[in-house]
Amino acid sequence: MHYSEKISKQLNKLLVKNYDAEKSYLSAAENVENRTLIEFFVRKSVERRLFAQDIKREILRYGKEPKTSGSLMGDLHKISISLKAMFTSNNVDLILQEAVKRDVANLAKYNDVLKDRILPTRIITLLVNQKNAIEIAIASRKFEMKLVT
Repeated sequence: MHYSEKISKQLNKLLVKNYDAEKSYLSAAENVENRTLIEFFVRKSVERRLFAQDIKREILRYGKEPKTSGSLMGDLHKISISLKAMFTSNNVDLILQEAVKRDVANLAKYNDVLKDRILPTRIITLLVNQKNAIEIAIASRKFEMKLVT
């Protein structure tokens, strides 16, 4: 596998994760009534869309084809959040827990990709900044969860 193929393959994995996260955050925003949480989830959805755009740009820079949508698992996760929220009395806590779980999984994927020594410094910087934003979001949601419970 060529250098550019390896890089684009790794970046496409993160691209799909960000597509999935964007959809999940929008779904979460649709399933809560708390204005502050709605705004938070919408902001995070936009943030993930921007992450995806940045990653897509890097894939194109290497002359490769970026993925255009999320995964089947991401779609199922979004449906799962909606169904759980519908049948649960304390849906805010559940939705926050699901968001943390998804972001912890995304963080693991970022860490896996960043372990790869083939990435150029520009991409490493981009991914570390995105990873840091995800870590902050996780900490923020864990704090929100303490307030809700």
